[in-house]
Amino acid sequence: MGPRSRERRAGAVQSTNDSSALSKTSLAARGYVHDTFAALLVPGTPRRAPLIHRGYYVRARAVWHCVRAFLKGTCAAPGAPRAQILSLGAGSDSLYFRLKTAGRLTRAAVWEVDFPDVAQRKAQRIRDTPELCALTGPFQSGDPGYTLCFESSDYRILGLDLRQLQRLDHALATAGLDAAAPTLLLAEAVLTYLEPDDAAALIAWAAQRFSNALFVVYEQMRPRDAFGEFMQQHFRQLNSPLHGLDRFPDAEAQQQRFLQAGWTACRAMDMNEFYRCFLPAEERRRVENLETFDEFEEWHLKCAHYFILAASRGDALSQTLVFPPSETFPRIDPASPSGVFPASVVTGNSQGPDLKRYGHASVLLSPGLILSAGGFGEQEGRHCRVRKFHLLSRYCDFEWKGNQLCSWGTGAQWDGRLYHTMTRLSDTQVLVLGGRLSPVTPALGILQLLFCKSEDNNPEDLNVTVTNVGPEEDSTLSRWRHSTTEVSYENQRYLFVYGGRSVAEPVLSDWHFLHVGTMAWVRIPVEGEVPEGRHSHSACSCQGGALIAGGLGASEEPLSSVYFLKPISCGFIWESIAIQPPITPRYSHTAHVVNGKLLLVGGVWIHSSSVPGVTVIDLSTGLSFEYRIDTTCVPWPLMLHNHTSILLPEEQQLLLLGGGGNCFSFGTYFNPCTVTLDLSSLSARQ
Repeated sequence: MGPRSRERRAGAVQSTNDSSALSKTSLAARGYVHDTFAALLVPGTPRRAPLIHRGYYVRARAVWHCVRAFLKGTCAAPGAPRAQILSLGAGSDSLYFRLKTAGRLTRAAVWEVDFPDVAQRKAQRIRDTPELCALTGPFQSGDPGYTLCFESSDYRILGLDLRQLQRLDHALATAGLDAAAPTLLLAEAVLTYLEPDDAAALIAWAAQRFSNALFVVYEQMRPRDAFGEFMQQHFRQLNSPLHGLDRFPDAEAQQQRFLQAGWTACRAMDMNEFYRCFLPAEERRRVENLETFDEFEEWHLKCAHYFILAASRGDALSQTLVFPPSETFPRIDPASPSGVFPASVVTGNSQGPDLKRYGHASVLLSPGLILSAGGFGEQEGRHCRVRKFHLLSRYCDFEWKGNQLCSWGTGAQWDGRLYHTMTRLSDTQVLVLGGRLSPVTPALGILQLLFCKSEDNNPEDLNVTVTNVGPEEDSTLSRWRHSTTEVSYENQRYLFVYGGRSVAEPVLSDWHFLHVGTMAWVRIPVEGEVPEGRHSHSACSCQGGALIAGGLGASEEPLSSVYFLKPISCGFIWESIAIQPPITPRYSHTAHVVNGKLLLVGGVWIHSSSVPGVTVIDLSTGLSFEYRIDTTCVPWPLMLHNHTSILLPEEQQLLLLGGGGNCFSFGTYFNPCTVTLDLSSLSARQ
């Protein structure tokens, strides 16, 4: 890489600091953390999305956890030497001022290093802000171009390139950093922006330079799955690509990286584990209730792709338990795959069969005719709640045709809802229940979609009329992320509506029966132990009852339980299905029953570092098997959450439609094409 390219890359990396600083300001403004200094260091009043707030919150808490453990371990003993905090790539972070206000720097000092432009800008901001100067006390300013940009009794800011280790070593020594004193090195999203050789040299230098040190790292990992690929695309577009992820793709590899570089002890974990194990339940509930939130999939996926690491050297700090062992977040890895389901792209006409949206619903109207409605997606060149229907029709054995339809007539207009359910009543009737327009606006009423075919039965000429059936203000359906399953009672057809969430309740545990003939809610006795509340679960009909699998529980943790709402003479009874080996908890998946087997397709899980494929559960024995999805012939990445799936039993195929999400600060992602899974290997096992 030439000098100009390196400089452009450095400029792009510096710009990530500005974005991060504004996110931290927004984080404090919304009450996630107490930080009155973020807004002083970076002027502006940004308002970030709740998903970004959560991401920066867990980052802030993880780093603070490590800083507090270090200071507790080094400053508690009488006569202990002054502790040192060396923040590498500190940017506009307010750590020094938060520590000073909390009285934690009486026996500690802070050194910060960043690019010269960043360091000079921060030093000038401090000099120009009386509230900040009052905390630093008397200070000295270096001359323009001088490495030491700011100096007080317990605070130094240095402008240096971390790739120039000789200069860094000399400048730190000149600025008073003691190689023998207990030292905490912080690198928040820093090493991954360095070329791998530069990062390796920095890690090794720190191990050789400091005899009693703790090195804390927060950055990205898991580049090889769909979310990881999309994450990398984002940073490449910013001209600040992530380095070293292929060489160190997970927490285990990162630990070995530091141990092999001379650090004597190391522990790393993803942010899902940190959030569950090291934040009290009460604090988690506080944060989860600060803002209306409905991006659970991207929240958990983001946390799965970032880690916090603490590596130590020296007897004193090696005894510091930054991350003591915890049993509250067990790893539940799936069994080795029993088979493979090949995936292929569904081909079609010039319009294409593709469905670029998520949070929608799909239903098989008749063989070879699939309707999808609602969700968030692409429409007329912009991202929005989709108001057009999508009809997928098969016009030969292997090809499908996509067609966009609009509602018409004197009925209600389709409102573009998300996370609703659709149930086929006949070839020309579909019932829509629940959903939301926003996380604070439920989509009310029961909608019926009526389809009128042309005289030649051409699907392209199909018309759709939307009609309200039942009361518009039906509080029963003020829910989304629920399930609707067709069940049978006393030879009558009912829809079993279960779970979900609402504006008032983050998780619902109730259920209701809708009589299809009269569109009236009916009470039917249900016995047995009631499952815990959940949303984003799967449900499918089975033997006149309903199978409920997985979902997200009240504590926002995925569930592994599978329940059968079994028909009995006086109504129904809940039965828990024992499964061996236990399945990995998941949600935002789809499910189908095929020849006595329950298939759980895709979804999100947080207790394993692998990616969900298809879990197959034999309902007669309770045995579970894992099947890998072979995506070799499918454009990458393919994210199997917030998608829908349609079973084509005669063809032994499963169609996967849509999927994706608002992926943290990386942008919105839609699966680019409709995919089919070949299930023929499942039949071969029988």
